[in-house]
Amino acid sequence: AVVVNYVGNEKAAQEAVAAIRENGGKAVAIQADISSVSDISRLFDETEKQMGAIDIVVANVGVAVIKPLVEATEADFDHVFGANAKGTFFTLQEAAHRVRDGGRIIAVSTGGTKMFFTQTALYLGSKGAVEQFVRVLSRELGPRSVTVNALSPGFTDTDLLPERDRA
Repeated sequence: AVVVNYVGNEKAAQEAVAAIRENGGKAVAIQADISSVSDISRLFDETEKQMGAIDIVVANVGVAVIKPLVEATEADFDHVFGANAKGTFFTLQEAAHRVRDGGRIIAVSTGGTKMFFTQTALYLGSKGAVEQFVRVLSRELGPRSVTVNALSPGFTDTDLLPERDRA
């Protein structure tokens, strides 16, 4: 069973749910803003209510502001770190409380944390924080046999990829 979380693109979430169901899976879409701790808690509550105990959580959030570090504003920082770092932190925390022993937690980072692209200080900084959260949580949940890993993909053709980096 799969829960597809979305913030505002219900159509895309429902398309993902339909694809899972067409292939014999059970799936639902639940709206929640991952930058909101109360929404994260509600997402997990609704997941358990609709699907039962949780075995796997994938925290896949990504927002970016593409501009030089010296031009980034406090609002830019709050927006990017609020979703990518804070949202992932509290998703991991909630997952740690709710995933069954022997479960899996995966946070999506980026291969860019090793590449130092210009104009990506906020995005890469927030994803670097995610990688540290994963390292610490993996040690903390080891006694419960819960694995915690970061997935660090390279360039991925999504709305997040700046036009300058598209082929």
